[in-house]
Amino acid sequence: MYLFDENRYNKLEYRKCGNSGLYLPPISLGLWHNFGGYDVFEQGREIILKAFDSGITHFDLANNYGPPPGSAEETFGKILKNDLRNHRDELIISTKAGWRMWPGPYGDGGSKKYLIASLDQSLRRLGVDYVDIFYSHRFDGNTPLDETIEALYAIVHQGKALYVGISSYSDEQTKQVVNILKKYKIKLLVHQPSYSLLNRGIENRLVNVLQQYKIGCVTFSPLAQGLLTGKYLNGIPKDSRAANPYGYLKKEAITEDKLEKVKKLNEIAKNRGQTLAQMSIAWILSHDFVTSVLVGCRTLEQFNENLDSLKNINFTKEELNLIDEITK
Repeated sequence: MYLFDENRYNKLEYRKCGNSGLYLPPISLGLWHNFGGYDVFEQGREIILKAFDSGITHFDLANNYGPPPGSAEETFGKILKNDLRNHRDELIISTKAGWRMWPGPYGDGGSKKYLIASLDQSLRRLGVDYVDIFYSHRFDGNTPLDETIEALYAIVHQGKALYVGISSYSDEQTKQVVNILKKYKIKLLVHQPSYSLLNRGIENRLVNVLQQYKIGCVTFSPLAQGLLTGKYLNGIPKDSRAANPYGYLKKEAITEDKLEKVKKLNEIAKNRGQTLAQMSIAWILSHDFVTSVLVGCRTLEQFNENLDSLKNINFTKEELNLIDEITK
């Protein structure tokens, strides 16, 4: 049995999530890739246990995470059973449904049939009675939004989730969700958008909605799927995500324009005494609308590097202006 540091909760400054009593760590561990059935189980276990030992309480999953789909939840379920079973009430476990999970017309989208069936499967894989946060993973234009929200209400009413969230919804869609949830007297706890130095699309419109309605913001892809690690400054390494057939960063996404920006950002990071990855995470956390940043790690070394981002999340006006010139 892993012996955790008794002082782990003194290591981080937890942030309040929206208009709720829930606090999240500034860095959360995302299990999108690197924790599935094609990965080394012990390596994933080492990262998850180290994360909890460091004060990270939030572990983010989805039904289709792996690969193969579902296997990340199975991995976390095994670790929860064998190593974290006495700490379940100290954890925030989130999962999602919205993208294709199984064949046929009921394995994708935002229908009540799909969302509830998917969560039931997730609970079995995780070996828990409920998740702390359940997300609608995407807006589904083929399903009435009322039906998707009715499913979220049913999930909370049935005790299968404590809070509900949405991911990758636009500002107008987010407003609609808030208004529909009011009928059920449920608050939208959190929005999970993509946000990074190379993807600033949520600024202004969506951020204004989140602040107006006091919705938490847990961002994903802080390193632009690996581009902001600095790994690609001199080509595509053989062990990189872009070289992996199961990876989610495609070679065609690595453009000369992006690489030029990355090189300039890397110089700012060097002057700050940080790696590019650390500065990229720190920059996101410097925004007061951000509750937590989801990071994904392939190795324990990468996890430790990302965690060290918290040592300096303050930026000078000059640094922010330089970053804006490069990325806006």
